[in-house]
Amino acid sequence: MKCPYCNHPRHKVIDTRVAGDAIRRRRRCENCGERFTTYEHIAASTLVVKSDGRREPFDRQKLLAGIQIAAVKRPISSDTLDQMVAQIVDEIQSMGRAEVPSKTIGTLVLDRLADIDQVAYIRFASVYLEMSDLTEVNSEIDRLMKRTAAAQQPTADA
Repeated sequence: MKCPYCNHPRHKVIDTRVAGDAIRRRRRCENCGERFTTYEHIAASTLVVKSDGRREPFDRQKLLAGIQIAAVKRPISSDTLDQMVAQIVDEIQSMGRAEVPSKTIGTLVLDRLADIDQVAYIRFASVYLEMSDLTEVNSEIDRLMKRTAAAQQPTADA
């Protein structure tokens, strides 16, 4: 790893902490003295099976980037998104499968976004579900509204 400021290869770790499913390390460059942060994640060997049959390695950062796009300008903290991705990664790893369909991952994302932010949910769903017109978007909004109403219904035990 090289310093992002001066490209020097030597640096010292000045602080290490657990950050969700990662290890956060603060580093100081031995050349320019600038500080920067790195995150270490377990490298998973899980393959994602795309809808066209292609297989590619699971990429946590790609998953996070897709969710961040859906959450742009929404009141969702980066910590919330990181926790969400950590939960999804844990669930994928707990499946114990070498290959996971992209549809499964998309469903896990939608399930969590529905509880966090409905606008981000619709944004993600419009791409993930390949919605082609407003009728499909409206149907998904109706489905989300019914899910929200059902979740707010008091249970018989209450």
